[in-house]
Amino acid sequence: MAKKAILTVQDTDIAVLSEKNQDFFSLTDIAKRVNQENPAGIVNNWMRTKDTIGFLGTREVLHNPDFNLIEFDKVKNESGTNRFILSASRWVKETCAIGIKTKAGRYGGGTFAHRDIALEFCSWVSPVFKLYVIKEFQRLKEEEADQTKQTLEWNLKRTLAKINYRIHTDAVKEYLIPPRLHNTKFESTFFASEADLLNLALFGMTAQEWRESNPEAKGNVRDYANAEQLLVLANLENLNAEFIKQGLTQEKRLTRLNENAIYQMQLLVNIQGLRVLKGLL
Repeated sequence: MAKKAILTVQDTDIAVLSEKNQDFFSLTDIAKRVNQENPAGIVNNWMRTKDTIGFLGTREVLHNPDFNLIEFDKVKNESGTNRFILSASRWVKETCAIGIKTKAGRYGGGTFAHRDIALEFCSWVSPVFKLYVIKEFQRLKEEEADQTKQTLEWNLKRTLAKINYRIHTDAVKEYLIPPRLHNTKFESTFFASEADLLNLALFGMTAQEWRESNPEAKGNVRDYANAEQLLVLANLENLNAEFIKQGLTQEKRLTRLNENAIYQMQLLVNIQGLRVLKGLL
């Protein structure tokens, strides 16, 4: 599915569609900078020139194995005459071009072109405007890359926490649930108790206490944890699984888990961020 972004350059909004790691700029939006009433006419005037046709055809030869060279030659031979007219839809239909796309619709429709082609069109409209488009597009891509990196890092830490939670619940089932007891209600009670043990050690409150303090929030306290807390939580789950195997009581495990949580958070964040944990000291 195509992702849409808006590039604002010198008070001109340009729609950008991203499909399969390819970016397509709205030639219609760029043309509106010249003619608000008839942007399609501006695009058609640009496409009918010999230089533009040669550029478009060469790019298709380089990137499109299905490009119809026979039809391209016909279009090229017609160009330069007074009667010659070339629209984006005709170009795509007759030559099977992929560098230009047309989208129907009153809102969001128009002619879109691959970034390489769109920048060439910008040069025809205004070389100075083209430079501003390049600069703004680079800024947009850098911003998207930063957001993607942050999302990947958060998802990685969240996944790590989930994996370790599975290890932790397996340890609870093996070492805390008495033999021959397989009642789901009893098992979930144990699991909830152990989960709240970690919540107390790290967040200073149980899941129920958090829900009562945040009645409008969706999800649970762990969904609102920051990256540092999720990382510490993953470590605490592994530690608790080991403490369970060692036969430590919940009271002793809570004390040791809380000490570890405080120590690890001190390494990751400013000491002022530990106000929640200090209630357990």
